[in-house]
Formats: sequence, C-alpha cells, structure tokens
Amino acid sequence: MADGLRKAAVWLGLVSDDDYSEVDPQADDVTEQVPAPRELARPGTTPDAPATVTELESRRPVRDQPRVADINRIITVHPRTYNEARTIGENFREGVPVIMNVSDMDEADAKRLVDFSAGLIFGLRGSIERITSKVFLLSPHNVSVTAEDKERLAGGFFNQS
Repeated sequence: MADGLRKAAVWLGLVSDDDYSEVDPQADDVTEQVPAPRELARPGTTPDAPATVTELESRRPVRDQPRVADINRIITVHPRTYNEARTIGENFREGVPVIMNVSDMDEADAKRLVDFSAGLIFGLRGSIERITSKVFLLSPHNVSVTAEDKERLAGGFFNQS
C-alpha cells in the first residue's frame, strides 16, 4: 500500500523519484541518427533553391469601379416572413440594389431580417441606407445610387395618395 501511495506521489510530482538519480547520463544509449534537413529534401529539387513566392497583389481580385445604378434594375421586396431573406440575398449577391420594405412584418422578424441584411452588407462590402423607418436600400459595393435616384425612391414611398 505504501508503495502505491509513493508511486502516486511521484506521478503527481509531490516527491522526487530517487530511482533516476542512480542512472549514469554517460551510459551508452541506443539512439537513432536523425538526417540533416538537406538530406530530407524532395528528390529532383535542389535544397538551396529559393521557394516560389506569389505576390499578394497578383492574387487579389481587381476592384470594380463603382457604377451608377440603373433605376430599372433596382428590386423592391416586401417580405412577409423571414424565409424571403433568400430572395434578398440572391439579388444582392448578383449586384442588383435591393429595396427592402419590412412594414408588413412583425417586429421580431423585421429586426431579424435587418440583421441578416447587415451581415450580407458586411460580408459583400456593400452599403445599407434607411429610406424610411421600415424601408432600407441595400447597395452592392460596385453600385452607387445617386441622390436623384434616392429622391425618386423616397418620392415613390411618400407619394402614395
């Protein structure tokens, strides 16, 4: 029993293990020789050849210049449930500005859809603008909606008599 407690104490590091103090560090140990790094080089390559480096600038996609949106290509969506978020995402991903009118939704789903849109905007580097309290304009990164178009859009929403 005492031997078991001693082994547990040694294993936990509470006491020193005297058995290893008798081992001679100069004793002949059987070890395996590890090859030098040059010996590990792949066949057919020279070990001193520099690695191929690709500049980051050549791998980055070229940014499109912002283009003015054609007012005929702006999609208006009146979602009633959160399930219609896919339509908004697919159109926005294709580079089409989306007007999202969440006035027909309950507050919880409307907030959820606006959060989805904010993530969509962040992920695809677009922009989001509030037209009215429940209407939002989602613009892709390569599309800029002019002030005249915004006035027409806002006029369309306010002039509903």
